[in-house]
Amino acid sequence: MATGSISLAKAMWRGFRGKCPNCGDGHLFGRFLKVTGACDHCGEDLSHQRADDFPAYLVIVVVGHLVVPAILAVETAYAPAVWLQLAVWLPVTLFASLALLQPTKGAIVGLQWQIGMHGFEVSKQRREAAELAPVLVKADTRAA
Repeated sequence: MATGSISLAKAMWRGFRGKCPNCGDGHLFGRFLKVTGACDHCGEDLSHQRADDFPAYLVIVVVGHLVVPAILAVETAYAPAVWLQLAVWLPVTLFASLALLQPTKGAIVGLQWQIGMHGFEVSKQRREAAELAPVLVKADTRAA
């Protein structure tokens, strides 16, 4: 298992890469958007995630903010035929959306795991207790 505190950015980056937010080694996804029930490396329970539609909304916002200005710039500068615009921008939009969907969902799962959302509260409490354990043992030995 991972030791030490795992920052929010690190947990989200691990999720973005499709890895377990706890250990960074196990696989987060069993299929394209299906999160595994537990990490195959450290055994962390991942079944509590509730990303729902939020990753799709984020992908729509990001891809929309990239593709629409590009379409407008090309239209303003070159004014290509509509069929050419459709032939270029529809596949670009589709592939960009599909490429970002799984990493975005992974980052959202990492976010939920790190801040203890939904059923991840127990995992967060366990991690916090593990961080405090050495401090408590050290304080206990000084009292003796």
